Amino acid sequence: MEFFKTDKIFDFMGKRLPFLGLSFILVIASIIILFTKGLNFGIDFAGGTIVQVKYEQIAPISQIRETLKSTKYANSSITKFGSDEEVVIRITGSSSDLTNDISDEMHKILDSTGKFEIRRVDMVGPKVGGELREKGLMALGLSLIVMLAYVSYRFEWRFAVASILGLAHDVTIALGAIALFNVEVNLDILAAILTLLGYSINDTIIVFDRIRESIQTSKEDELKELINQSVSKTLSRTTLTSLTTLFVVLTLYFFGGEIINGFSFTLLVGIIVGTYSSIFIAATLLVQLKFSIADFRAKEAEKLKSKREKEKLRAMYEQGTV
Repeated sequence: MEFFKTDKIFDFMGKRLPFLGLSFILVIASIIILFTKGLNFGIDFAGGTIVQVKYEQIAPISQIRETLKSTKYANSSITKFGSDEEVVIRITGSSSDLTNDISDEMHKILDSTGKFEIRRVDMVGPKVGGELREKGLMALGLSLIVMLAYVSYRFEWRFAVASILGLAHDVTIALGAIALFNVEVNLDILAAILTLLGYSINDTIIVFDRIRESIQTSKEDELKELINQSVSKTLSRTTLTSLTTLFVVLTLYFFGGEIINGFSFTLLVGIIVGTYSSIFIAATLLVQLKFSIADFRAKEAEKLKSKREKEKLRAMYEQGTV
């Protein structure tokens, strides 16, 4: 296929401003959605109880709502779960007044709504939910810090800043999509976000590694041209990897069932945005950060000179001449 030929050089840097503009719009829109609509925290983070009920006939959602209105569960949220026969009752907020026999209690309350079985009862206290939310944010923060330190050590600080900005771009847009489509945020979503971070940084490092290699082996002094060459050479690998992963996630999204829908949706958005940022954003940020090829080559030459001097001194020491 013409698109996947590695010897074709695409002018990504010539069109970098439209790409950056699109990303800026998406990020701002995502932030506005997050502040106005907010995230729909599940019981993992907000605390409360989930009761999953399966009926032998189509679940009478309206009747269930009417029945619960006269009980202490009047503020519960009832939604269809996967099939027309199955529903989930979400009781948010404090669950301190709920006893361990909530399953029996629900059986008595919903007895008039038809024949059913209670398939699952999950209960999380508000204190535990708060701790999970705090630890989840800590995990995200520590991940970004460790990645920043790693990329700074392996490359150069501008590469690290560009990669972290790329990750922030990906996560912000993914969270905006989660808020827009009212996806319930639970531990599965947190796992998907952390997976997205690893996936995106891996793609970005491959592109950066090729840029560094090109700087060291090529005589090209124009950064934009070097980036065009490097991104074009890794384009087939990035695209094919993303497509194969995307096919798997699409299968999970459409056939995996309601339980992993949120997880697969987050990965679906993340893979698309992460691939886009690896190709069009991360390397482009190096230009905006005024990365200098001459300075980089000088530093690499100094490192190589220092390494050779150390090897020479070690050899002289081993031969007894020092």
